[in-house]
Amino acid sequence: MYSVIRLLDVHESERDRILRDLRAVAAGSPYSIVQPTMPGSRYGGDILAHLRFGSKGEWRSLALDFDAVIEDSAVTRVDGANYAGSPLRTDITSGTVYRTLLLRVSPGAATETIARFEDELRSMADYVNTITAWQLSRVDESVGTSPWTHVFEQGFTDVDGLVGQYMMHPIHWAVVDRWFDPECPEVIVRDRVCHSFCVLPDTANWDNLPAAE
Repeated sequence: MYSVIRLLDVHESERDRILRDLRAVAAGSPYSIVQPTMPGSRYGGDILAHLRFGSKGEWRSLALDFDAVIEDSAVTRVDGANYAGSPLRTDITSGTVYRTLLLRVSPGAATETIARFEDELRSMADYVNTITAWQLSRVDESVGTSPWTHVFEQGFTDVDGLVGQYMMHPIHWAVVDRWFDPECPEVIVRDRVCHSFCVLPDTANWDNLPAAE
């Protein structure tokens, strides 16, 4: 699978129009989420657009129309990434919230260190039982304020499952956070991250994805 994430800052008076135009283009994708972001997103934009395709070529066939909407003068900033990979669902009930995290690992980080970092991110679904699906991917093409290296995305049972159990779980603050904490010697994510989440539409649920092994 090939995925596209875009986080858009949009003039408030034009958000409904940009949402409508993006959804019209996204209808050509087999799977899409185009939603206003929810309160609590950080550098997550006003609109979150997530499209998924069977291949990179399928995205290319839609990219010009999609980019034409994003280049509208009402859009003041865009962060995003294109990447390959397939999400995995857990054995939890279907989710109602979609969350994505764009991050950049320091270019000087050792290969073995990055591998440990990725393994710990993947392990979070084993501990946080409000995660309904997830995917960790390395970025193929980066867009925006930082040369993003990774996209970490999840489905959650509800908002409390994200901002409550996930954010406050020991696996998060006692294990994973050290990679992001500038006061920790193991920090490898030094730039700001984009943390964005939105309502997961019924038409874009992850129930039919392959189960994690």
